[in-house]
Amino acid sequence: MRFFGLIGKSLEHSFSLVYFKEKFEKDGITDSYYQLYPLNSIDELNLLIGDFSELSGINVTIPYKQSILPFLDDLDINAKRIGAVNAIKFDRIGAKLKLTGFNTDYLGFIDSIKPHLKENHKKALILGTGGSSAAVAYAFKILGIEYKKVSRNPENSDILNYKALNDDTINKYKIIVNTTPLGMYPDVSSYPNIPYSVISKDHLMFDLIYNPGQTEFLRKGLENGATIENGGSMLIYQAEYSWKIWNNIPIQNTSEMLL
Repeated sequence: MRFFGLIGKSLEHSFSLVYFKEKFEKDGITDSYYQLYPLNSIDELNLLIGDFSELSGINVTIPYKQSILPFLDDLDINAKRIGAVNAIKFDRIGAKLKLTGFNTDYLGFIDSIKPHLKENHKKALILGTGGSSAAVAYAFKILGIEYKKVSRNPENSDILNYKALNDDTINKYKIIVNTTPLGMYPDVSSYPNIPYSVISKDHLMFDLIYNPGQTEFLRKGLENGATIENGGSMLIYQAEYSWKIWNNIPIQNTSEMLL
């Protein structure tokens, strides 16, 4: 039996557990099991690995996509460039265990957003600066889309403060991606503080949150005619890419995406 799973801090409403359970049943996979492994601290990772010698791979969610890096033996080139990991492959050679980190978030985001892109979608605002934000930024580089990150506490002059977002900024950036947890269940009434009144039918609003399916961020965009997309399809794509990595199945076009 091979064990896979998800590590993170709050996993009660995890998409991954349900998705992989249904996948295993649908595809007749009887030698694999997916489980949730909530960690109060990333320092508990070594204890988890020690307790479960059958682990073959894990997914990583907030808040550990960046803090897990020092625990890994190797990084895929894309994960290295992004600086964040959401999938880890376990390789055992004799008594030695090797942990290799990958990022499938950027692949899932590309697959999810490409069908919605139009000629006027040349610039993007990325709300948030965490591990998911880094994957989205990497995807935009591959897609040739100019972007700016937005934060409540910008670390440098390249990152915009929410207070700096005015009508002119929103008009210039026709793609707006929420990578923050604002609006995620159970705090469904919260949303990023941006000038929603300037949103138009020319805007594409993408929220990495999938629960609820329509966040306040997306609802406000839809009210003004924007195209909206939640993180549901991205999660499915990134999960399938993780499965391929764990099973040594080649991912098409990965080499073409290298910058």
